[in-house]
Amino acid sequence: MANYVKGARSERELIRLFSEKGYSVIRAAGSGVAGGCPDLLAFRRGAQYAFECKAWNAERVAIDRRHYLALRAWEENTGITTMVAWKIDRIGWHFIYLSELEENPGSHSLSRKRAVEMGRKIDSVLR
Repeated sequence: MANYVKGARSERELIRLFSEKGYSVIRAAGSGVAGGCPDLLAFRRGAQYAFECKAWNAERVAIDRRHYLALRAWEENTGITTMVAWKIDRIGWHFIYLSELEENPGSHSLSRKRAVEMGRKIDSVLR
């Protein structure tokens, strides 16, 4: 239950950040359970994004293979840019395109080091 609370709190934080930038944001109910859609959708005239949110204090962020493939299919079907939004403790939010995740036997992942090196923070994602 603690992981759910942390994740939901982080999603609400991201909703607030996008709202402050003028975006209309939708939080998908049951996205973590259903597995076929991203957690958040953010829209502003001419811009649309989808985010799979992770609030992990770990060396890697990972999405299991089945969920990754569902997110890629969702992105292809909708045409909406879909990213992983990873909140790293004491560092902040980093944004990773699905195609940037590395394929592993059972998942797709990216190291904390690589995410920080990429340096894609919220201001570089939003137009």
